[in-house]
Amino acid sequence: MQICDNSEIKKCALIIAALASFLPPFMSASINIALPAIGEEFSLDAVMLSWIATSYLLAAAVFMVPLGRLADIKGLKRIFIYGLVIYTISSFLASLAPSYVFLVVTRVIQGIGSAMLFGTSTAILVNIFPLGERGRVLGINASFVYLGLTLGPFIGGLLTQHLGWRSLFLVNVPLALIPLMLTIWKLDGEWADSKSESFDLMGSIIYSLVLVCAMYGFSQLPDTKGIIIFLIGTAALLILIKWESKVEFPILDVKLYLNNRVYAISNLAALINYSATFGVGFLLSLYLQYIQGLEPAQAGLVLLIQPLVMTIFSPYSGKLSDRIEPRIVATIGMVITFIAVLLLAFISSDTKISMIVIDLMLLGIGLAFFISPNTNAVMSSINRKQYGVGSATLATMRLVGQVTSMGIIMLVFSILLGKVEITSEYYPLFLLSSKTAFTLFAILCFIGIFTSMIRGSVRKIN
Repeated sequence: MQICDNSEIKKCALIIAALASFLPPFMSASINIALPAIGEEFSLDAVMLSWIATSYLLAAAVFMVPLGRLADIKGLKRIFIYGLVIYTISSFLASLAPSYVFLVVTRVIQGIGSAMLFGTSTAILVNIFPLGERGRVLGINASFVYLGLTLGPFIGGLLTQHLGWRSLFLVNVPLALIPLMLTIWKLDGEWADSKSESFDLMGSIIYSLVLVCAMYGFSQLPDTKGIIIFLIGTAALLILIKWESKVEFPILDVKLYLNNRVYAISNLAALINYSATFGVGFLLSLYLQYIQGLEPAQAGLVLLIQPLVMTIFSPYSGKLSDRIEPRIVATIGMVITFIAVLLLAFISSDTKISMIVIDLMLLGIGLAFFISPNTNAVMSSINRKQYGVGSATLATMRLVGQVTSMGIIMLVFSILLGKVEITSEYYPLFLLSSKTAFTLFAILCFIGIFTSMIRGSVRKIN
């Protein structure tokens, strides 16, 4: 292994983490464009198609915290490497999928690999960079997440149109091999500050049961089956809290949430933010094509605005949170996000595309000024031994928030629109459903403003 000096280690770590942060969102954004082609090849209905995306999110969320804890014990770099290997192999296998079931299984495995990446990459950066540089670095890292979201629809559309949907998975293989080789050959050192502690296997099992039941049950509401499964998840949560409060080395440190206000509320703020914003792109994609009559490529270009703005502003907001208390910067970001989402609640069939573009720019700025400083607040509020779990928990909040956001949309659609194909006769009901969902998202953002505001000061901790 080639040894790097401190400055080279920092550069290596940032490049590796940025590339690893780019891959999963790029895959998620590009696969959405390919869903119609996949559905046509395997003759899938809308529900089956949704599981190609949901299976990945669910697997990533379930394994994120347990694998983050395992990384604290066994080594962040080791789990990160395993994650890249799993992600690479599953991407290759997905490109060869002979059936729908095989594709979903490979998506689950890909989600596990992504959980290893997201649960360790941020923790590695925080271990290497001191407090005064973290915001800037985390902002740069976050900008690559948004870059993946930005390029995903455009490149995914081109690849699907000219080379077929399987090429989306194939292109991820060399993209994942680059950070893998850099990590093995260039990144010196290992970080395992909890290596003397044991792994809470039972806690991990109960934790996984909580997430699976809560997320799957919510996605099935308002059906009776969904209510029952969701209640089982709630009961399992109570069992988890009781179990984790007694274990010496818990998978989910309950005391950390009770005794560390900044950590607990910052994670809650992240959950609220993602729950209120992730579904915006989904709704606008349908709105632009159904109501405004845009072609898929045209709609994709409009939706590029938000992640593009986030890519530009995230490094600046992260750097700003190094100088100003992250709570202040993140709260300003939440206020801007609230305004942007609230404006969407008033869209109609006569709304100009230029107004949608302006609103997406505003939303991009709001999210950029919230996410990087909020990440800085979370990671700066805990000690080195907790970096893996802290990084993984924050990533889990993002995934759970994304599923919650889609669950809210599906719930609104089920009540107002019903399980029908969206044809011209149902456009008025679709528009009403979208405006209702945006209103609920705006209410969540409004709650998120006060949640972000009361989190406390990071600098008092440090």
